[in-house]
Amino acid sequence: MMRRMGRRGLVGTMARTAVVAGTATAVSGGMMRHANNKQMEAEQSAAYEQQQQQAQIDAQVQQEVAAQMAAQAPAPAPMAPPSAPAAAAPQIDVVAELTKLGELKAAGILSDEEFSAAKAKLLA
Repeated sequence: MMRRMGRRGLVGTMARTAVVAGTATAVSGGMMRHANNKQMEAEQSAAYEQQQQQAQIDAQVQQEVAAQMAAQAPAPAPMAPPSAPAAAAPQIDVVAELTKLGELKAAGILSDEEFSAAKAKLLA
């Protein structure tokens, strides 16, 4: 069989063009993916570093706040001696309580029977 020298045919040229275009597309896509991956890794690294710096700042702030709180904390008050035995009843201001009962009765909140019962309880 004899080979033809010179120009290739139309089909051969189209096939070669398709192979070159496909290779260029594949290489270009690979390069873009690689560049995107590098950019994403750089962004993630920067975000991680920023988080670490923020954590350090937060820890310093917490330490400063704790130190300020410790400095501002009042000294513990000395123990006061017990003033009265626990069994003693608290003192009631009878006049003030009767005045309050009178006001409640005048406002219509207490009836005559309720007022009398509360007064008797206070005076007993």
